[in-house]
Amino acid sequence: MTPKKFLPAAAVVLGIGVSPALSADLPIAPEPIDYVRICDSYGARFFYIPGTETCLRIGGRVRADYRFANFGDVGSQWDSKADQSFQFRSRAYVYLDSRTQTELGLLRTYTQLYATYTTGNNIADVNATIETAFVQLGGFTFGTTDSFWDFWTGYSLNAQIETYSDRDTTLLGYSASFGNGVSASIALEDFSGRQATLLSPVVNGYGGQTWPDLVAKMQIDQSWGSAQLMGALHHVRFADNTADGELGWAIGAGVEIKANAISNGTKVALQGAYTDGASVYGTTVWNGWITDAIFDGVTTRTTKTWNIFGGISQDFGDVTLALDAGYHNADAGTAARDFTQWDLSGGLIWSPVPGLDIGAEIQYRDLDFDAASGLADGNQIYGTFRVQRTF
Repeated sequence: MTPKKFLPAAAVVLGIGVSPALSADLPIAPEPIDYVRICDSYGARFFYIPGTETCLRIGGRVRADYRFANFGDVGSQWDSKADQSFQFRSRAYVYLDSRTQTELGLLRTYTQLYATYTTGNNIADVNATIETAFVQLGGFTFGTTDSFWDFWTGYSLNAQIETYSDRDTTLLGYSASFGNGVSASIALEDFSGRQATLLSPVVNGYGGQTWPDLVAKMQIDQSWGSAQLMGALHHVRFADNTADGELGWAIGAGVEIKANAISNGTKVALQGAYTDGASVYGTTVWNGWITDAIFDGVTTRTTKTWNIFGGISQDFGDVTLALDAGYHNADAGTAARDFTQWDLSGGLIWSPVPGLDIGAEIQYRDLDFDAASGLADGNQIYGTFRVQRTF
């Protein structure tokens, strides 16, 4: 028996014949799909957050270090059974970069978090650290980011010591662009990130912050490279109430050149700084003998430092050779705290695929103390092998 064919109700009413192929009920239209849209206004890998006009980029990094701790003759980490002489170290980063065009200019937020495990720590107790977290609107920057003072921050891995200034700090800053790559910036920065030792007969160390550091810079960025002039004021405020505070300061300049005239892929950098009561503007990694000022019970003497450092990087395609070096001299006004510090870092980095770096590095530091310190001159030596993936 042939089954009956039923027509849709509308066809029956209108008297329209419907073929057997269309005899079933018409399908219900699917809901529209809200596809993620690419945002190419700010470079690669940005996309629009669905339902908004905000562009977002998500990235990250994983780093594994295998480190030979200092095996020199100053503070060696190989002369005691309690030393962590060979260290495993791993670090994971997450990056979030959002940008929105507004009537007040570009509104941007940037967040960078990381967590680190090093031999000797309890891996269950590893916590995330906020390295960068800022809001930008127009030319203003609010939050934690690189100090406006910092310029060149090395070519080598610089895995265990650094010879330059590289400090993340919380700040309130403003930058103005004048065209042709010329800009000027000024910022109030947290002074706690730029503190060396304060010595006093009563109590050592800094008191609380009454006013932040003032940092200003002028910068130019061109096809040949970039250059910067910078200055800073730093409050030297003793925890000892009997010691008079001082106004520390620092001035510096740096230049980085893309030296293609020498060879394709060559970069050269040179930077110098003089500080008075603001030693950590010279380099963020001094040895532990550095001071900002010394109060002898009558007079406060600020520490003066001379710093010159730089590096060269040569790119051979998927292999990069890098060399960084620096000289730092500290004059504390008392011979017992005077010293010079030489730093040298040399590394080889292989990048077999985009985003993957495999490198090895040797770092050397020479310390020359004044005889009045009672310390013997010597050196520090470090070795590191690193595997790093950035995405």
